Order: sequence, then C-alpha cells, then structure tokens
Amino acid sequence: MFQTLHLMFETQYNELALAVDLLAERIRALGFPTPATYSEFARLSSIKETAGVPKAEEMIKLLVEGQESVVRTARSIFALVEKANDEATADLLTQRIQLHEKTAWMLRSLLED
Repeated sequence: MFQTLHLMFETQYNELALAVDLLAERIRALGFPTPATYSEFARLSSIKETAGVPKAEEMIKLLVEGQESVVRTARSIFALVEKANDEATADLLTQRIQLHEKTAWMLRSLLED
C-alpha cells in the first residue's frame, strides 16, 4: 500500500498546508492574531500526536479520527458564526466540513474488507 498511501498522504498534506493559510487569513481578517508556533498549535489541537511509526492500517484509522475531529470542531462553532452573521467564516467552515467528510470516507474505504 506504500505508493497508494504515499500519494494520498501527500495530497492531504498539501491540502492542509493551503487550509492553514486560508484559516490564518480569515483569523487576521477578523482582527485577531494567529497561532504561530508548534506549541501553540499543539495546545489548541484536539488531535493528539502519535508516538512512533504506526502500521499502515493504524495510520489510516488515526487519519479518519483526525478528519472526524476537524468536522466536529467546525460544526461546534457553526451556530456561533451564524449568530454573528459572519457569512465568510460560515462559508469557510462549510468548505472545510465538506472536504474533511469526503477525506474521511475515502480513508474509511481503504479499511473495508
């Protein structure tokens, strides 16, 4: 599964790098500073770092959990964003939810027998 996973992980990595930039720009547009260090990101993250090098199937399971965690986080703040009439952030959240749900089901499909 190395080649398949390598390409999928690379795609996810590149997409997430772009997402970080979009999210940081939105935070700045709202007038707030963005997290800028690994320790700040780790403190704010609901996804905990995994020690060691998991086997391929475990990596996939961990990625599914991470994708689902992002969706839960985005959904948990959606009502707040709507109450603030912040359509731009609501749109960004909707896009993130759609992408992470799609990525989660694609990863889950690799775990099916």
